[in-house]
Amino acid sequence: MSFGVNVTGEGALTKVFLMDNASGCIAEIFAFGALLNSFSVPLHEGRINVIDGYSTVEEARELMTAFFKSSKLSPFACRIKNANYSFGQDSYHLTKFSKGSSAIHGLIYDAVFSVVNQSADETEACVTFQYVYDNDSEGYPFSYRCEVEYTLTANNSLTITTTITNIDEQLMPVADGWHPYFTLGDRVDECQLEFQSKEMLEFDEDLVPTGRLIPYQVFGSLEEINTITLDNCFTVNFAECQPLCVFRNPKKKVQVEIYPATSYPYLLIFTPDHRKSIAIENLSAAPDAFNNGIGLKVLAPDESASYTTKFVIHPL
Repeated sequence: MSFGVNVTGEGALTKVFLMDNASGCIAEIFAFGALLNSFSVPLHEGRINVIDGYSTVEEARELMTAFFKSSKLSPFACRIKNANYSFGQDSYHLTKFSKGSSAIHGLIYDAVFSVVNQSADETEACVTFQYVYDNDSEGYPFSYRCEVEYTLTANNSLTITTTITNIDEQLMPVADGWHPYFTLGDRVDECQLEFQSKEMLEFDEDLVPTGRLIPYQVFGSLEEINTITLDNCFTVNFAECQPLCVFRNPKKKVQVEIYPATSYPYLLIFTPDHRKSIAIENLSAAPDAFNNGIGLKVLAPDESASYTTKFVIHPL
């Protein structure tokens, strides 16, 4: 069989490997957070893993809130200013994790997902993870099911689809996203970046949108990142051809391509101080969406919303 699935460990220590036996491409996913820990292919100089992940599940559990590497951003993405928001007639305060005055990165980044489906044949390897959030955390008194499906296909292509279903009896606000850090073996300064956007969301001092859009096309074509520092959110220009984002290491002759569906109309890019990797985050809504409503989805009982992106490792 061209493709395969291998599951190891149990409970929080479960790891799933999706394998393309023909090309040697492998995706490693943890049940902890349903996070993508590794996505690798053999190249001319040896195997390269394009995800800045963790050495073990235990390390992921210990260090998750340091950088939130590969975390699932749900039911909100990025920041909620002052950890407060209103929905309907009620006001809420989020208490799970804050940075400064803002609640950040959702509520299920450390959830242990269950493997509910796996399959492999001559064309793909697939696994589906599931977690049910049932009013688990103060400030978000709703219930929903989160399913994350990873599908590995030929040409080093990994498609990730998240489906959120409201299993409550009331309306529910939701935004979705991912927080992967990509690495191509060298400092990001030596790599190139391109993404298709015409504008950047202006942030205030708390890194939440002011509501103003600023024209921005610095990386409209491949440009060396050099010393540029980013912690900004951009709109995605779907009028351009896919891939809508490319991260390239010309020295190692490899690039990562990102193909978001229209369900992810925002791209947040962050360069950490260590500059060994770069966070390129697909978002369904802007930061602080529970307050500003930019991209916010409100699900009725039994209603679902799906969000899809695709990562491709492309040798040059």
